[in-house]
Amino acid sequence: QVQLAESGGGLVQAGGSLRLTCVVSGLTFSSYTMGWFRQAPGKERDFVAAVNMNNSTYFSDSVKGRFTISRDNAKNTVYLQMNSLKPEDMAVYYCAARRTVITRRADDYNYWGQGTQVTVSS
Repeated sequence: QVQLAESGGGLVQAGGSLRLTCVVSGLTFSSYTMGWFRQAPGKERDFVAAVNMNNSTYFSDSVKGRFTISRDNAKNTVYLQMNSLKPEDMAVYYCAARRTVITRRADDYNYWGQGTQVTVSS
């Protein structure tokens, strides 16, 4: 059974930082592309960042330069470091996994976590 468990969300002031963690079990983690998405109330689930099995990374334009994504294959874990947070970053953040090439489309990801709330106060 595949499980993705996010943690690290919370309340932070604008300009602050948070690090999200996603621990994965039930699949060969090192063979998967891992992505982070976010969904604000009333909006679609949007791509944030992804890292493939070769450690190539991709970011949405809205977070480029502020967020970094990394993975630790020994711990089956992917991280999202979020710096210089803005109120518009406030959303539920989800990690997701897919077996093959990196993509920004949520529909292309096969496995999802339950999400973690990030709240940014202005």
